[in-house]
Amino acid sequence: MENEIVRRLIWSGMLAASGAIASIVAARLSAILFRRLFDEDPPE
Repeated sequence: MENEIVRRLIWSGMLAASGAIASIVAARLSAILFRRLFDEDPPE
């Protein structure tokens, strides 16, 4: 039982971390594309 709880906690942590990393990468890529398309900084 204890092993199953640890596995679920590890899975939840990995899922949260990968989601956060994907979000950061997407925001940076979008900002780069916006700058190239409009030649100005993206809105806040």
